[in-house]
Amino acid sequence: MPPHGVTAFDAAGILKQNAHQNFTHDFKPGHSYSINVNGNDINAYNEATANIQWVIQQAIDNNIRLRAMGSNWALSKVASADAIINTKGLNLKFKPGSGWLSDAYKQSGKTANDVLFVQSGCMIWDLNKFMETELSPRRCLRASGGSNGQTIAGATATGTHGAAIYTGAVHDAIVGLHIVTGPGSHAWVERASYPVASDSFINSIGATAIRNDEMFNAAVVSFGSFGIIHGVMIETEPIYLLSAYANTNNDKNVVPYTAELRNALSGLDMNKLRQLLPGFPADTAENKLYHFELAANLNKLKKENKKEIVVHAYFRQPCPDSYTPVHDYNQSKNTYSKDTMGAVSSIVDSVGAIALLMPFAVNQLFYAGLRDTSGGPKTIGEVFRYTRFRGRIASAAMAVDAADALRALDIMIEENKRLTLPGGVAFRYVKGTNATLGFTKFANSCVIEMDGLDTEKLHEFINRVWTKLEEPSVNIPYTLHWGKFNYILNSQRVRRMYGDAKVDSWLNCRKQLLNADARRVFTNDFMVQCGLVNTETPPVPPGPIDT
Repeated sequence: MPPHGVTAFDAAGILKQNAHQNFTHDFKPGHSYSINVNGNDINAYNEATANIQWVIQQAIDNNIRLRAMGSNWALSKVASADAIINTKGLNLKFKPGSGWLSDAYKQSGKTANDVLFVQSGCMIWDLNKFMETELSPRRCLRASGGSNGQTIAGATATGTHGAAIYTGAVHDAIVGLHIVTGPGSHAWVERASYPVASDSFINSIGATAIRNDEMFNAAVVSFGSFGIIHGVMIETEPIYLLSAYANTNNDKNVVPYTAELRNALSGLDMNKLRQLLPGFPADTAENKLYHFELAANLNKLKKENKKEIVVHAYFRQPCPDSYTPVHDYNQSKNTYSKDTMGAVSSIVDSVGAIALLMPFAVNQLFYAGLRDTSGGPKTIGEVFRYTRFRGRIASAAMAVDAADALRALDIMIEENKRLTLPGGVAFRYVKGTNATLGFTKFANSCVIEMDGLDTEKLHEFINRVWTKLEEPSVNIPYTLHWGKFNYILNSQRVRRMYGDAKVDSWLNCRKQLLNADARRVFTNDFMVQCGLVNTETPPVPPGPIDT
């Protein structure tokens, strides 16, 4: 009989298909559970920890492979297993007191206002609303994906990145992880070089303290394979506003794709870019470049007389005390994301999926769905909202060194001459991560997204691009987003992408953190495919067939 706060969850019926409708998965009936909190204090939090441990014990006893799941947004099978823990009910938020913080953290000049401790099921949309309108003093997240319907643990575990050029991905703001590692164990993991939590706080949640940089860097992007992340400590920023760059020559930020622009982008020469981009503001302490991305319609780039590219940027500004953010959940969720995936969704909604297979439809409607630069500055939560998508929308994202980004674009332009991409391409520039298997691994990372309709044509296109990057004559190092299309990953590719030392370190940390029973429970087919399974830990017998 499940304990109080644990209820059976019909994963086999409710979550047979992922949210983006890219694949189906057959869960084993009767082994999935929802965990809910019974109160709003640390005692309720601790009860949820015990309940998670109960579910893990059931998985061990029944030889079940287990994963936590939040919003089910992943386009890959990274979170697929025999059964899941539904974490959406785990949404407690705690503003730490000074006694929760280590002496070293306070001596560095930080205070309790700089961090927030939240449960793993908190949706980023809800965190934004809480921090920007309810918390005192008001705060903001450091980074966000283009749309924020993910849970904080889901976004962290798969490397959700955004385009914070000097800040990093979502997980780069995480400074502590509370991981339930087995039916009788759970750990607080943070860096030894950057200790944040006090022993008093760690004792209050009953966890074992692990202060180790290597372990933290491995665990922070581990897509559910290090156990169930129950809580995270997030480092936040005083509330700020983002002001959109507006091209003074046109309202869509379209600029000619010239050799001069290309050279400036390849070197991220912002001074040169200011000369080439009409209205691109100076970078000052009160107006600091924050978000930088490009959008490209490959159909136009392949024509010599029509080469153009779209530049999107946001500049960070102080937020006046009088500013009141507006977070309308219903309005937000009924709006398409202002990015290439949103553009594709709007095409599907306007003229049907079949139109997207026609180049003229992409040409006509591609720009209509992209970011709007009108209106005044807004908070990060107002800019990147919980937006919708429609139809079988697909996305493949790869990270390259920013210096190689336009070489990769050249390849996509050439491939598009042979096979038209039914969608668009975006380039998002992100500061590199220290996470061992963080896919934004390059010091200056550029995440290249190929978004479109989920068709054989799109799959053929992205496969051609991936294959071309690996040709000896091209040899552009790249990694793939853990939560998007990445079905070509295998042990050899993962080791080539990250290097033997990093993969071995990640595997060794997992072995140290989890015992053999727990490793079997938190091993899924995706990990086996990627060669991310400790060799002495055979996978459990095959589960249901994925389709």
